[in-house]
Amino acid sequence: MVVCKKDYLTANGVFATCHKRKREFLNGMNNIENFRSIAKRTGYDKMPAQFQTCPSLAKKLDQYMKETGFNFTPTIVDVPDLVPKRASEETFLKYFNYSFKKGTYIDEYGTAHEPGSEAAFHMTKMHFPLGNFDSVEQIQTYPFPDFVGVDDTAQREAVKNAHAKDMVAVGNMQCTIWERSWYMRGMENLMADMMMEDPIATALLDKITEISTLRAQSFVKNGVDMLFLGDDIGMQHTIMMSEQFYCEWIQPRLAKVINAARAINPNIIVFYHSCGFVTPMIPHLIDAGIDVLNPVQPECMNFKEIHDKFGDKLSFSGTIGTQTTMPFGTPQEVKREVWKNLEIAGDKGGLFVCPTHLLEPEVPVENVIAYIEACKEFK
Repeated sequence: MVVCKKDYLTANGVFATCHKRKREFLNGMNNIENFRSIAKRTGYDKMPAQFQTCPSLAKKLDQYMKETGFNFTPTIVDVPDLVPKRASEETFLKYFNYSFKKGTYIDEYGTAHEPGSEAAFHMTKMHFPLGNFDSVEQIQTYPFPDFVGVDDTAQREAVKNAHAKDMVAVGNMQCTIWERSWYMRGMENLMADMMMEDPIATALLDKITEISTLRAQSFVKNGVDMLFLGDDIGMQHTIMMSEQFYCEWIQPRLAKVINAARAINPNIIVFYHSCGFVTPMIPHLIDAGIDVLNPVQPECMNFKEIHDKFGDKLSFSGTIGTQTTMPFGTPQEVKREVWKNLEIAGDKGGLFVCPTHLLEPEVPVENVIAYIEACKEFK
């Protein structure tokens, strides 16, 4: 068994396959076949364990593995995104009329990420470079990252290497349209633009859709098995915008990205992430072309109800609460929650059971281990 601690601690969304007991009815599939079969609800051989950890918890897990010899085999890996031509930080700083704390970094879209106090751990405060824009012309002349014609060799080689190791290759491009746009404009500003039907909203959303389409096409052209798209459109107990608003402004643009990917590979698996309560949006997401909905937060939605209503059309990822079970449950409660949800999904699959979000510092290492063991022990 190959141990890959680095991937486990640093990759975004690492899967670890636990081999002790296999499901008998589809015994012998490789990892990529198993992944596709779960997503397509045609049975499965083994249940992969997937989770992400914050840096402080990653250190604790690393120490645990060193002390116990805990082993696992990763079966999924993120393929690197294209590296765009981008403006310098000095260029982006001109869009802010104030200075930032030491340690602030500016991403390729110009959004500034400013660190907080020690108590904030890895969290940062975002600052929006388009926050004061008042014309379409400013959008049109802004230095967006340029992905056209950039070298895709690293992407192509990463897919080739992943497949040589029987690993699922993922094109991870969450914050696909809505979130990336408001990260630049500010949520309140962009909501107001959309409400007022301001051309600024159209220009910005169209530009981000154009960029996301190009990135998705590159991932799929270079052979990834899965595209991981997403924009948070839900809150704890309600949707972030009306269905009508979503279907007017966001859903057609998401469909455009997915359709462009499927024009290259009709069989690409599309995951879609949105935190929070999104039940009313699910039919619109299905219409846009997604295959798997993540993360189905149990604090916001009832998985059995969602599965009963949509499980013949849609697969799921998540369902293990990171606001409840993972930080505050016992190891046995973690295992029971995993097994309960896998039983709901049934032998056909249709559920990649995993924590619903990043595992934060308060999650006990014992609960992470219990989750992995639950995937291994399910029968």
